Amino acid sequence: MSDTHHAQLDWDERGQPLSRSYGDVYFSQENGLEETRYVFLANNDLAERFAALADGECLNIGETGFGTGLNFLCAWQLFEQQAPAGARLHFVSVEKYPLRHDDLQRALALWPELAPFSAELLTQYRAIHPGFQRLLLAGGRVVLTLLIGDVMEQLPQLDARIDAWFLDGFNPAKNPQMWTPELFAELARLSAANATLGTFSSAGVVRRALIDAGFQMKRVPGLGKKWEVLKGRFIGNPTGEGKPWFARPVCPAREKHAVVIGAGLAGCATAASLAARGWRVSLLERHAAVACEASGNPQGVLYLKLSAHGTALSQLIVAGFGHTRRLLERLQRGADWDACGVLQLAFDDKEAARQAKLAAAFPVDLLASLTREQAEALAGIGLPAGGLFYPDAGWVHPPALCQLLAAHPLISLMTHHEALELQRDNGQWQVLAGARPLISAPVVVLAAAAEIRRFAQSANLPLKRIRGQISRLPASPASSELRTVVCAEGYVAPPRDGEHTLGASFDFHSDDLTPSAAEHAGNLELLMDISTDLAERLQVDQLDPAQLEGRAAFRCTSPDYLPIVGPLADAEAFSETYAVLAKDARQVPDTPCPWLPGLYINSGHGSRGLISAPLSGELIAAWLENEPLPLPRAVAEACHPNRFALRQLIRGAGSPT
Repeated sequence: MSDTHHAQLDWDERGQPLSRSYGDVYFSQENGLEETRYVFLANNDLAERFAALADGECLNIGETGFGTGLNFLCAWQLFEQQAPAGARLHFVSVEKYPLRHDDLQRALALWPELAPFSAELLTQYRAIHPGFQRLLLAGGRVVLTLLIGDVMEQLPQLDARIDAWFLDGFNPAKNPQMWTPELFAELARLSAANATLGTFSSAGVVRRALIDAGFQMKRVPGLGKKWEVLKGRFIGNPTGEGKPWFARPVCPAREKHAVVIGAGLAGCATAASLAARGWRVSLLERHAAVACEASGNPQGVLYLKLSAHGTALSQLIVAGFGHTRRLLERLQRGADWDACGVLQLAFDDKEAARQAKLAAAFPVDLLASLTREQAEALAGIGLPAGGLFYPDAGWVHPPALCQLLAAHPLISLMTHHEALELQRDNGQWQVLAGARPLISAPVVVLAAAAEIRRFAQSANLPLKRIRGQISRLPASPASSELRTVVCAEGYVAPPRDGEHTLGASFDFHSDDLTPSAAEHAGNLELLMDISTDLAERLQVDQLDPAQLEGRAAFRCTSPDYLPIVGPLADAEAFSETYAVLAKDARQVPDTPCPWLPGLYINSGHGSRGLISAPLSGELIAAWLENEPLPLPRAVAEACHPNRFALRQLIRGAGSPT
C-alpha cells in the first residue's frame, strides 16, 4: 500500500508548510503564534481556567485538525505557565493526514520559543498509525490522544467530556467535511456542561450550525487581516451514557490510594498510569522483584497479529503497539530493547493470502510486504519465504520495561506479599494473606494474571493458563548477523547479551514450570521452520536439548483473546439486576450496574502483553479518573469484564464464554 495517510506538503519561500491536498496554509503566515493564542487560548479563557485548576484536577481540550501541533504546543506552554503543579492537561485531537516526523520537525523549527515542548513531542512522535494513539508528555502530566483518520469515523468512537474546543480544520470552503452539522452534533455529544469553543472561521453557515447543535455563539474581532472569529459556549445538556453495564462507575473515594496486586507488566503499567495522576500506589508482588513470571523473559517480541477487518482486537493492537513503542524511547536501546523490525514469514499459501490482505489494509510505515530476496537482505540470513515486515517493531527485555514503569516516587513495591483474599470494610478493601491483613485501600486493581481467580470477587472470570517455554541459544559470530526478529510458528530474536531467545511453546495442560528437554527440542524444530541457514549458523545439530538454558511461564488468556480490563461488578447481583436480558437482549434497563466499588482488573493479555498491557494501564486510569478513554469506546467495551456475564445472560444459563 502506498503512503497515502500522511500529509503531502509543499513549502513556500518563507519555509512555511502548505497542504497539497487542501491548498491551504497550516497557520497564519503573518503571526501564527499570536493567532493561535488569540483564537484558541484567549477565546476559551484558558489562562484563567488553567490557573483555577485544583490539585489533581484535569482540563480536557478537544481539537479538530492537529496539523503541525502548534495549537497543542501553545496550550501546553500556557498550562506550564499558569497551572498549579498537581493539575493535568488532556488534549484530544483528530487528524486525517498526520505529518511525517521530518516534516513535523521542519515545521516546528519555525517557532524557537516552543523548542522545549516541540523537542519532547518529537521524541514521542513515533508509530503514529491509524486509530487512537496516546502520547504521554511531561512525565504523564500532559496527555495527548491523537485520533488518526477521518473526523466522522474517529470522533463518534471517542468517550470523553471535553471542556474546551479548538475548531481548526482547513478553511470551510476548501475542506467542507470538517464543518458539518453532523460533526457539530458530535462536539455537542462530547461536551461537558458549559464547554467553550473557539474557531478562526466566522462563516455564517458555521455559526448557525453550531447554534443548532446547542452552542451559544458570538462573533468577536479577529486578528491582523482577519475581521472576525467565533467563540462560543455549550448551553445544551450533556448526553447521558448508554448501557449501564458499561457505564463509568463513580470513583469510591477521593483518597487517591490504590493497591495493585501483581508486579508483572500489567501491574507495573497500571501503577505507572495511576502514579502519573497523583495516586499513591502499593504494588504487591509475591516474588522478590518485579517481572518474575511471564514478564520475566530475556526478550519479548512486539508481535502484531492483525486483522484486515478492523476488529476490536486489531484496533487494540495498533493502539497498544504505538503506546508501548513510545514508552520504549525511555529505555536503553540495544540493552533493553531494539527497534530492529519484526519479519513475519509467509510460510504457506494461507498465510501469504492473509498477509496480502493486511498489506492492502494498513499503511506502509506500519507493515510492508517483502519478497524472499528483500526479506533475506533485511534479516541478514537465508529464509524460506518473504513475508510482512514491521519496521517500527522489535524486541524488548520485559523486566527493564517493568522496572521503568514501577520507578516512580508514588509507587511503593512490596515484595514477598502474597494476597489471597479481599474483603470490603468501611469503604476500604482489606487485602489479606489468609487471616493476616497486608494492606487496605479504597481501590484495588487485580493484575496477577490467572491468579486473580483465587479471589471470590473475580473467580467467575473465564481465564485460562497456557504454559510457554523459551530457549536461550548462545550466539555465534555467524548467527549474530541476524538483524531482525523473524517469526513463523515460533520466533527468534537477534542476540542480546550474547544469546538469542527462541520460542515459544504452547502447552494447555502442564502445570509444571520446570523447563523440559522435549520443549527445547520443539523450539529447535520451530527454528528449522524459520531458517535452516540460521540453524546451521547456530550448529543446532550439535546442541543437546537437555543441556539448553531456558525458562517457562504461564500466559493468561480469555476465550475471545481480548484482555479483561476495567471495573468489576458483583456477579450474582448483575444476573439479578439484568435478568430481563435473558428474555429480550434488546432491553437497556436504566438500573445502575451493581459495581464492586473500587475494584478493577487488568489481566488476560496472553502472549501479547507487551502490546496490550501498558495501554490497558491507561484505560484503568481513565475509568478511575473519568478521563477520555485511550481507545475507541467499542474496543473498551470489548475488553470490559462485564462482557462475559452479559453474554451468559443473553445466551441463557451456560458457560461464561
